[in-house]
Amino acid sequence: MSGMDWSPLLLSLRVASLATLLTAVVGIVGAYLLARTRFPGRGLVEAIASLPIVLPPTVLGYYLLVALGRGSPVGRAWEAVTGSPLVFTWQAAVIAATIASLPYCLRTATAAIRQVDHAYEEAARVAGLHGPALAVTVTLPLAGRGIIAGISLAFARALGDFGTTIMVAGNIPGRTQTMPIAVYDRVQAFDTATAGVLAAVLAAVAIVVLLLVRRLESSAL
Repeated sequence: MSGMDWSPLLLSLRVASLATLLTAVVGIVGAYLLARTRFPGRGLVEAIASLPIVLPPTVLGYYLLVALGRGSPVGRAWEAVTGSPLVFTWQAAVIAATIASLPYCLRTATAAIRQVDHAYEEAARVAGLHGPALAVTVTLPLAGRGIIAGISLAFARALGDFGTTIMVAGNIPGRTQTMPIAVYDRVQAFDTATAGVLAAVLAAVAIVVLLLVRRLESSAL
């Protein structure tokens, strides 16, 4: 196995890390707004945000392919700036992994924030904290364990994404071939030995990351 190509693993880690970063930012902000504000259509927003959980990955990938393609506003803007299409790039893989993993962070973080006792927030308001300062110093830390759990689930989902990623990023060795796609590629080539090693490594990485996050979660607050 000395000649095995580990570039899919490195790409998977890069894609999953960037996707998790984006997911954490959007997911935490969105979770706070859903949990602590009231606005028309909030239920619809929550339902739409949860669609990636219930939609088949290929269907989600198709919609992303349309949204990011050369004929779309996003695709045209990207090509105008970079000079190349967005689809079938590792950046498209990051977007796919972000969309696929966002609900896991958003839903878990929303539930955690809703469980925070309002009494703590009221006491903080009396002390003069309001708006973002209140959220950052009181609400989010109190919901920290749930938020960390949501981020860890998002990372695991992003690391293992296959259907959505292959639709918008393709299977280009050395460029867009992530670890799950590499496993599929090896199985299609009847190279079950290599597929088995790649699958085991991917599972091991996911387990190690989740154990580390669980330890971090248990030590938080």
